[in-house]
Amino acid sequence: MPEVATIDFHVTCECNQACPYCWGPQGIEAVDTPTALAIVSRVAAGPARRIVFTGGDPLKRPDIGLLIRAAKADGLEVAVSTTGDELTEPFLVAHGSFIDLISLPLDGASEEVSSRTKKEGHFTAVMAALDLLSDCPAIDVKVATPVTRHNLADVPNIASLLDRRAGWMPNRLFYNVFQAFPRSMAPDVNWGELVVTDVEFQALRDVVSTDEHPYPINWLNHQTLDRLYVMVFPDGWLTIPSGTEFCSYGDFLAIPDVDEFLRTTDFDAPKHRRHAETWHRTP
Repeated sequence: MPEVATIDFHVTCECNQACPYCWGPQGIEAVDTPTALAIVSRVAAGPARRIVFTGGDPLKRPDIGLLIRAAKADGLEVAVSTTGDELTEPFLVAHGSFIDLISLPLDGASEEVSSRTKKEGHFTAVMAALDLLSDCPAIDVKVATPVTRHNLADVPNIASLLDRRAGWMPNRLFYNVFQAFPRSMAPDVNWGELVVTDVEFQALRDVVSTDEHPYPINWLNHQTLDRLYVMVFPDGWLTIPSGTEFCSYGDFLAIPDVDEFLRTTDFDAPKHRRHAETWHRTP
């Protein structure tokens, strides 16, 4: 069985948001288009069946449409993880048929709560993005909420909002709720003002799970999130987050056998594969 099912390609550090809990790459120059295309081809030639274009916000990269089309032509499942700020109807018209899933962050069920960790107007932008995606029923939609001290009490309201949305959206909907992880490339993050305890996260899960929801909810605590992802950073380097660190392993294109190489790291392959199965492409 392959070690890795999904590889996250962080194609840029550029982003409209500045989330205090973000553990995406920062301050790293991105590779050029030919190198990015080579990375996509290398992912497709290896064991992974899915690529996630992420960032930063991948829609800030001018050639993202080309990369998406290349990944689909190479036979990969294609997911795009975006803040939603840059998602437009022309983009979906041009590239939507090559995308299997779009992931959007939602930090609150209202602008007031959302703006505690996102910039003013982000809640409205995500609602507009969901409206646009409702016209693209073949694209699955995942909403992801990072649970912090700023929105812990509001997550049940987010679930209720998604319950209502699911009643009329034709898309398959998935909801990821994750415990904000004390890992970031940003300096001087006050994690004490952000991170909720394991007990609080489990209590939240118990509350939300008392009601039935018309979509699956995937709960990701600190233990689940640790050593879960295989990333290619914007500079093309293979990176695995482990604990509070980002472990870099050199040029992804220079690794001849990704599966074999991952066995030399502390990457948790069984956990990764279980997580990969929480979403699967519709046949």
